[in-house]
Amino acid sequence: MADGFNEARALRITEIMTEFQSLQRRIAEYAPNPSPDEYFEEGYQVLRQCRAEALAVLVVPYPELSPAPSGLADPEKLQLQRYPKIYYHFPNVSLSRLARIILDASARRFQSMKIYLRAVAAVRWSNARNSILQSGRPLQQQTVSLQQVNTNLRTDLAAVTDARIYNELRQTDSQAGYWLQDDPPLATILNWIRSHPA
Repeated sequence: MADGFNEARALRITEIMTEFQSLQRRIAEYAPNPSPDEYFEEGYQVLRQCRAEALAVLVVPYPELSPAPSGLADPEKLQLQRYPKIYYHFPNVSLSRLARIILDASARRFQSMKIYLRAVAAVRWSNARNSILQSGRPLQQQTVSLQQVNTNLRTDLAAVTDARIYNELRQTDSQAGYWLQDDPPLATILNWIRSHPA
Protein backbone atom coordinates (compact mmCIF):
# COMPACT_ATOMS: atom_id res chain seq x y z
CA MET A 1 0.00 0.00 0.00
CA ALA A 2 2.45 2.58 -1.17
CA ASP A 3 -0.27 5.20 -1.21
CA GLY A 4 1.23 7.50 1.38
CA PHE A 5 -1.14 6.42 4.16
CA ASN A 6 1.00 3.81 5.93
CA GLU A 7 1.82 6.23 8.72
CA ALA A 8 -1.91 6.83 9.21
CA ARG A 9 -2.51 3.07 9.22
CA ALA A 10 0.15 2.51 11.85
CA LEU A 11 -1.30 5.26 14.01
CA ARG A 12 -4.80 3.80 13.52
CA ILE A 13 -3.66 0.42 14.81
CA THR A 14 -2.26 2.11 17.91
CA GLU A 15 -5.56 3.96 18.50
CA ILE A 16 -7.66 0.81 18.13
CA MET A 17 -5.39 -1.34 20.30
CA THR A 18 -5.22 1.33 23.01
CA GLU A 19 -9.01 1.33 23.26
CA PHE A 20 -9.07 -2.47 23.16
CA GLN A 21 -6.66 -2.60 26.11
CA SER A 22 -8.71 -0.03 28.01
CA LEU A 23 -11.91 -2.04 27.49
CA GLN A 24 -10.19 -5.22 28.65
CA ARG A 25 -8.96 -3.48 31.82
CA ARG A 26 -12.45 -2.14 32.58
CA ILE A 27 -14.04 -5.56 32.08
CA ALA A 28 -11.46 -7.12 34.43
CA GLU A 29 -12.51 -4.64 37.14
CA TYR A 30 -16.00 -6.14 37.22
CA ALA A 31 -15.39 -9.11 39.48
CA PRO A 32 -18.71 -10.48 40.72
CA ASN A 33 -18.71 -11.48 44.36
CA PRO A 34 -22.20 -12.76 45.07
CA SER A 35 -23.22 -14.69 48.13
CA PRO A 36 -23.67 -18.45 47.61
CA ASP A 37 -27.45 -17.88 47.53
CA GLU A 38 -27.12 -15.38 44.68
CA TYR A 39 -24.42 -17.14 42.65
CA PHE A 40 -26.84 -18.30 39.95
CA GLU A 41 -28.79 -15.05 39.71
CA GLU A 42 -29.03 -13.84 36.11
CA GLY A 43 -26.86 -10.74 36.41
CA TYR A 44 -24.02 -12.56 38.15
CA GLN A 45 -24.09 -15.24 35.48
CA VAL A 46 -23.78 -12.51 32.83
CA LEU A 47 -20.81 -10.97 34.65
CA ARG A 48 -18.99 -14.30 34.86
CA GLN A 49 -19.71 -14.95 31.20
CA CYS A 50 -18.37 -11.51 30.25
CA ARG A 51 -15.11 -12.10 32.11
CA ALA A 52 -14.68 -15.49 30.43
CA GLU A 53 -15.43 -14.02 26.98
CA ALA A 54 -12.97 -11.17 27.55
CA LEU A 55 -10.24 -13.65 28.38
CA ALA A 56 -11.14 -15.71 25.31
CA VAL A 57 -10.70 -12.66 23.06
CA LEU A 58 -7.20 -12.25 24.48
CA VAL A 59 -6.14 -15.82 23.68
CA VAL A 60 -7.23 -15.83 20.03
CA PRO A 61 -3.91 -15.89 18.16
CA TYR A 62 -2.95 -12.87 16.17
CA PRO A 63 -2.77 -13.41 12.42
CA GLU A 64 0.32 -15.04 11.03
CA LEU A 65 2.18 -12.30 9.25
CA SER A 66 5.15 -13.53 7.34
CA PRO A 67 8.06 -11.15 6.79
CA ALA A 68 8.23 -9.21 3.57
CA PRO A 69 10.06 -11.32 0.97
CA SER A 70 13.10 -9.08 0.72
CA GLY A 71 12.68 -7.23 4.02
CA LEU A 72 11.38 -3.75 4.42
CA ALA A 73 12.84 -0.91 2.45
CA ASP A 74 14.75 1.47 4.71
CA PRO A 75 12.28 4.39 4.43
CA GLU A 76 9.34 2.07 5.18
CA LYS A 77 11.12 0.56 8.19
CA LEU A 78 11.98 3.99 9.57
CA GLN A 79 8.36 5.08 9.10
CA LEU A 80 7.04 2.05 11.00
CA GLN A 81 9.63 2.45 13.78
CA ARG A 82 7.92 5.73 14.73
CA TYR A 83 5.19 3.54 16.26
CA PRO A 84 7.09 1.37 18.73
CA LYS A 85 4.06 -0.68 19.85
CA ILE A 86 3.46 -1.83 16.29
CA TYR A 87 7.11 -2.13 15.30
CA TYR A 88 7.85 -4.20 18.40
CA HIS A 89 5.22 -6.79 17.48
CA PHE A 90 5.66 -6.68 13.71
CA PRO A 91 9.26 -5.53 12.97
CA ASN A 92 9.51 -7.30 9.61
CA VAL A 93 5.96 -6.93 8.35
CA SER A 94 5.46 -5.17 5.08
CA LEU A 95 3.45 -2.03 5.48
CA SER A 96 1.08 -3.40 2.85
CA ARG A 97 -0.16 -5.84 5.51
CA LEU A 98 -1.28 -3.17 7.96
CA ALA A 99 -4.87 -3.35 6.69
CA ARG A 100 -5.09 -6.98 7.91
CA ILE A 101 -3.80 -5.89 11.29
CA ILE A 102 -6.41 -3.11 11.36
CA LEU A 103 -9.13 -5.70 10.71
CA ASP A 104 -7.85 -7.96 13.49
CA ALA A 105 -7.58 -5.07 15.95
CA SER A 106 -10.99 -3.70 14.96
CA ALA A 107 -12.65 -7.06 15.47
CA ARG A 108 -11.07 -7.53 18.90
CA ARG A 109 -12.09 -4.03 19.95
CA PHE A 110 -15.64 -4.66 18.65
CA GLN A 111 -15.87 -7.90 20.66
CA SER A 112 -14.51 -6.21 23.77
CA MET A 113 -16.97 -3.33 23.46
CA LYS A 114 -19.86 -5.79 23.19
CA ILE A 115 -18.63 -7.64 26.27
CA TYR A 116 -18.09 -4.38 28.13
CA LEU A 117 -21.60 -3.09 27.43
CA ARG A 118 -23.09 -6.38 28.63
CA ALA A 119 -20.93 -6.21 31.79
CA VAL A 120 -22.07 -2.63 32.45
CA ALA A 121 -25.70 -3.79 32.20
CA ALA A 122 -24.99 -6.58 34.69
CA VAL A 123 -23.27 -4.19 37.11
CA ARG A 124 -26.24 -1.83 36.83
CA TRP A 125 -28.47 -4.85 37.64
CA SER A 126 -26.28 -5.74 40.64
CA ASN A 127 -26.36 -2.18 41.99
CA ALA A 128 -30.15 -1.95 41.59
CA ARG A 129 -30.61 -5.34 43.23
CA ASN A 130 -28.33 -4.42 46.15
CA SER A 131 -30.20 -1.15 46.58
CA ILE A 132 -33.48 -3.04 46.92
CA LEU A 133 -32.13 -5.77 49.20
CA GLN A 134 -29.95 -3.47 51.32
CA SER A 135 -27.64 -6.37 52.18
CA GLY A 136 -30.51 -8.56 53.30
CA ARG A 137 -32.31 -11.58 51.89
CA PRO A 138 -35.15 -11.04 49.42
CA LEU A 139 -38.48 -10.40 51.11
CA GLN A 140 -41.93 -11.08 49.71
CA GLN A 141 -42.71 -7.36 49.33
CA GLN A 142 -39.54 -6.91 47.21
CA THR A 143 -40.50 -9.51 44.61
CA VAL A 144 -42.05 -7.08 42.13
CA SER A 145 -39.08 -4.70 42.38
CA LEU A 146 -36.59 -7.54 41.89
CA GLN A 147 -38.53 -8.82 38.90
CA GLN A 148 -38.40 -5.32 37.40
CA VAL A 149 -34.63 -5.23 37.90
CA ASN A 150 -34.35 -8.56 36.06
CA THR A 151 -36.58 -7.24 33.26
CA ASN A 152 -34.40 -4.13 32.99
CA LEU A 153 -31.31 -6.32 32.70
CA ARG A 154 -32.85 -8.32 29.85
CA THR A 155 -33.87 -5.10 28.09
CA ASP A 156 -30.37 -3.65 28.48
CA LEU A 157 -28.78 -6.85 27.15
CA ALA A 158 -31.14 -6.94 24.17
CA ALA A 159 -30.10 -3.37 23.32
CA VAL A 160 -26.45 -4.46 22.90
CA THR A 161 -26.66 -5.14 19.17
CA ASP A 162 -23.90 -5.43 16.60
CA ALA A 163 -25.18 -2.42 14.67
CA ARG A 164 -25.33 -0.27 17.81
CA ILE A 165 -21.79 -1.19 18.81
CA TYR A 166 -20.39 -0.57 15.33
CA ASN A 167 -22.17 2.77 14.99
CA GLU A 168 -21.09 3.96 18.45
CA LEU A 169 -17.45 3.02 17.80
CA ARG A 170 -17.53 4.67 14.39
CA GLN A 171 -19.14 7.84 15.75
CA THR A 172 -16.67 8.08 18.64
CA ASP A 173 -13.71 7.56 16.30
CA SER A 174 -15.06 10.13 13.86
CA GLN A 175 -15.61 12.70 16.62
CA ALA A 176 -12.04 12.10 17.81
CA GLY A 177 -10.82 12.93 14.32
CA TYR A 178 -9.31 9.50 13.66
CA TRP A 179 -8.40 8.38 10.15
CA LEU A 180 -11.05 5.76 9.28
CA GLN A 181 -10.39 5.06 5.60
CA ASP A 182 -9.21 1.47 6.18
CA ASP A 183 -11.58 0.62 9.02
CA PRO A 184 -13.53 -2.47 8.03
CA PRO A 185 -17.32 -2.46 7.66
CA LEU A 186 -19.50 -4.32 10.16
CA ALA A 187 -20.01 -7.34 7.86
CA THR A 188 -16.24 -7.82 7.54
CA ILE A 189 -15.76 -7.60 11.30
CA LEU A 190 -18.50 -10.17 11.90
CA ASN A 191 -16.96 -12.49 9.29
CA TRP A 192 -13.59 -12.20 11.03
CA ILE A 193 -15.20 -13.05 14.39
CA ARG A 194 -16.95 -16.10 12.91
CA SER A 195 -13.69 -17.31 11.37
CA HIS A 196 -11.70 -16.80 14.61
CA PRO A 197 -13.84 -18.42 17.32
CA ALA A 198 -12.67 -17.87 20.84
